Amino acid sequence: MDNSSASHVLFLLWFFAATFSCCKGNSNVSCNEKEKQALLIFKRGLTNSGNTLSSWSDQADCCRWEGVLCDNKTGRVRELHVGNLNLHGEISHFLLELEYLNYLDLSFSNFNCTRIPSFLGSMASLRHLALFGFCGLIPHQLGNLSSLHYLDVGYNSGLYVDSLHWMSSLSSMKHLDMSFVDLHAAPDWLQIMSRLPSLSELHMQNCQLDSLNPSLGFVNFTSLLVLDLSGNLFNHEIPNWLISNISLEILELVKNHLTGNIPESIGQLKHLKVLDLQINSFSGPIPSSLGNLSFMGELILNDNQLNGTFPKSLALLSNLNYLAIGDNFLAGSLDEVLFTKFSKLKVLDVSQTSLFFNVNSNWVPPFQLEFADMSFCKIGPSFPEWLKTQRSLKILLMSMSGILGKAPSWFWNWTSNVYTIDLSGNHIEGDVSDILLNSMILNLKSNHLKGQLPHLSANVKVLNIANNSFSGSISTFLCHEVNRRNKLEVLDASNNLLSGELSDCWRYWSSLIHLNLGSNNLSSRIPYSMESLVVLKALRLNNNSIFGDIPSSLQKCSNLTLIDIGENHFSMTIPLWIGKMPSLDILRLRSSGFKGHIPLQICQLSSLRILDLAENNLSGPIPKCLNLINAMAMRPNSANGYVRESFSNFSPYFDSLMLVPKGVVLEYEGNGNLGLVSIIDLSNNNLSGSIPIEISFLSELHLLNLSRNHLMGKIPEKIGTMKELESVDLSQNRLSGEIPPSMSNLTFLGYLDLSYNNFSGRIPSSTQL
Repeated sequence: MDNSSASHVLFLLWFFAATFSCCKGNSNVSCNEKEKQALLIFKRGLTNSGNTLSSWSDQADCCRWEGVLCDNKTGRVRELHVGNLNLHGEISHFLLELEYLNYLDLSFSNFNCTRIPSFLGSMASLRHLALFGFCGLIPHQLGNLSSLHYLDVGYNSGLYVDSLHWMSSLSSMKHLDMSFVDLHAAPDWLQIMSRLPSLSELHMQNCQLDSLNPSLGFVNFTSLLVLDLSGNLFNHEIPNWLISNISLEILELVKNHLTGNIPESIGQLKHLKVLDLQINSFSGPIPSSLGNLSFMGELILNDNQLNGTFPKSLALLSNLNYLAIGDNFLAGSLDEVLFTKFSKLKVLDVSQTSLFFNVNSNWVPPFQLEFADMSFCKIGPSFPEWLKTQRSLKILLMSMSGILGKAPSWFWNWTSNVYTIDLSGNHIEGDVSDILLNSMILNLKSNHLKGQLPHLSANVKVLNIANNSFSGSISTFLCHEVNRRNKLEVLDASNNLLSGELSDCWRYWSSLIHLNLGSNNLSSRIPYSMESLVVLKALRLNNNSIFGDIPSSLQKCSNLTLIDIGENHFSMTIPLWIGKMPSLDILRLRSSGFKGHIPLQICQLSSLRILDLAENNLSGPIPKCLNLINAMAMRPNSANGYVRESFSNFSPYFDSLMLVPKGVVLEYEGNGNLGLVSIIDLSNNNLSGSIPIEISFLSELHLLNLSRNHLMGKIPEKIGTMKELESVDLSQNRLSGEIPPSMSNLTFLGYLDLSYNNFSGRIPSSTQL
């Protein structure tokens, strides 16, 4: 072995030894006794899940403890790498005994939202400081750490500053992360940051900053390589001073309100590798000068108001691996020549634009994509043949792309290695009865597919084939031997031509979370074996010919939050056990022949937000106990939102529901208004008695429909306390008396029908009436 090889081997041995000692401590020195005792006191103030500080023992050398790194000559503690040890509790001031400590990592910990200890500002040797789990004012004493190179207080959402002047003395600072720290009280943040001559990375995401000071002609950021100011409140154009900092390699201004054109001068940032300007309000064309940025690897401009065509100059970006220009007003063709040098491209997003691929049917792209989003783009009418060359693709999104006709013969076999496929909203035809689907997430909704339902491998978790022309027996699909190994979590086969009975094969489908077989031709009882669906959250069997009773075994599906079995033929009373469904927030039994009284047990459904029992044969009084339904009576602690699990960020699945507000049938989407509405619809039954005064306690109710019943008496006097009401229909009853004056307090009211009753007196006057 020659000297150079020997030196290389020795270097590698040293490197691995040093790396190992960073986590396990040094083995060739003994630690200082005073520092050891200080660390033991520090440990006593902490709790750590998993006992990750078990090596911190009085019997062991502290230089061999987990996360402790000592100087290999003096044995003094130099570094504490305890950020990954899930620490809780309080930080002892005995850390001050570690007078040579230059590295302190307390990230990924939880210190119960206490304040950052001000004594940390006295640890003069610190060069690296990372803190997490704190709240309150950042102590000015941290400004005393003149040797600090690295400060990370980011993602402490409870931290704030009253000023940043204390940072002016941190002249050695190279890396600063204050993301999610409230900096709104520091309007001069930019001037202060520019006084840090060595600063190379600045991360200030979601800091409530509202200005980049466009009036400044120059800001001295000559050492800055990374600038991330995403998620702030900037609502002006990109300032000139930003472009003059030609050393920038990464510029991220995501999710602000930046306006105007992206300046052509941005092409002066010769070293730029990442430009992320997504989710702003930029207009005008994509600057052709971006083609000058030969190091550019990620160009992310999606979700703006950019127009024009795709600049031909961008074809020069041979290092581009991530191109996202979707959700803009871009138009024109994407020719083969534009992609000639894109051999490194992995991510392509041209969705929601008017761009289209102008390529030959035998085109072989130079790239191997991993992610492709061409949704709402002009891809069709022909199926893009070039996709079959993409062997690394994991996510393919081509919904609403104008594709016509049959998928090519190679397509279904090719999809077996693709993780997520969304082809919804096209005009794809064909019989897929004999196809074995293998992708984890498949959205084939709203096409013209036919035949029996396809077979599933155990890899499939989400299958949405709603709004097609599938036919045949649902039992054949549920009980087929090939499908018995399934791990399916979502099955939406609604709005097809499926027939037959709901079989007793549900034990093979125990992973189901969302089941939607609505709007088919099913004729069956609900089998007791559906009790096997113990994790089921949403059950939709509406608009079929289901009859018989609702089996009590459904109680075992205790996670149900949505039951929609409307438009069927039950002809029975509403079961009393329905009140034992603790998570139920949507109950829709509309137009299904239910008779008898509304059971008082419904009042036990404290989470219920939508109750639709309309168009049945229900009789008797409206339960007085409806005010016990907390979700309709009390404002929730967290934001409203009936949003079902999305299962994939790229092809989400949400439940929807057909409701009848204001006399019109509307579809409420789970990712939108379904989570924002609270409804009681008892219309078109045979209910009698008076409207219970307790109903006026439902202050979170939005829509109330009691029309076409036999209700008598007065409208509750305190109906005006139901401040959220947007629609009230009490028509075609036998109500009498005056319209309560408090109704004038319903400032959101947009629909009111009191016709065909026996009211008298004056109509209350207000803005809404």
